[in-house]
Amino acid sequence: MDYIKIRFSNEFEKVQSKVESSIEDIFRSINPLFSLDERTWKPPMDIYETTDNIIIRAEVAGVDKDMLEVEISSRAVKIFGTRRELPRSAGATYRLAEIQYGNFERILYLPALIDTENVSTSYANGFLEVRLAKQKTEKAYKIPVSSKKND
Repeated sequence: MDYIKIRFSNEFEKVQSKVESSIEDIFRSINPLFSLDERTWKPPMDIYETTDNIIIRAEVAGVDKDMLEVEISSRAVKIFGTRRELPRSAGATYRLAEIQYGNFERILYLPALIDTENVSTSYANGFLEVRLAKQKTEKAYKIPVSSKKND
């Protein structure tokens, strides 16, 4: 059985600034091959939650499972990897080139704390699914307050 790499972390090293990301998105709409960084792209993702779990689904068609990594902390998930470019046809004139290749990285902040010991992943039909168990909330107990007795 093959596994997707999962690493546990307290901090994520770099988070791309919103301004840099917005500028890149504007220019990428003009030229799909434009990138401020070394050939990056952002796969679309969904996050939803049930009573017990938070589920992340990422559309990463064409990415080899060996090129995917998931890093988690109790508050966030970082999904990153690489999609290799398919060979271009020699002598062909491309009229549209929207498929993005290269590295990708997404950091998703979670709506609830998760149990980092209870995580699973699966990859099928171009979709990566990360299933995270929510951390159980501790039950509060009432403790009676007694009077101090004088000796």
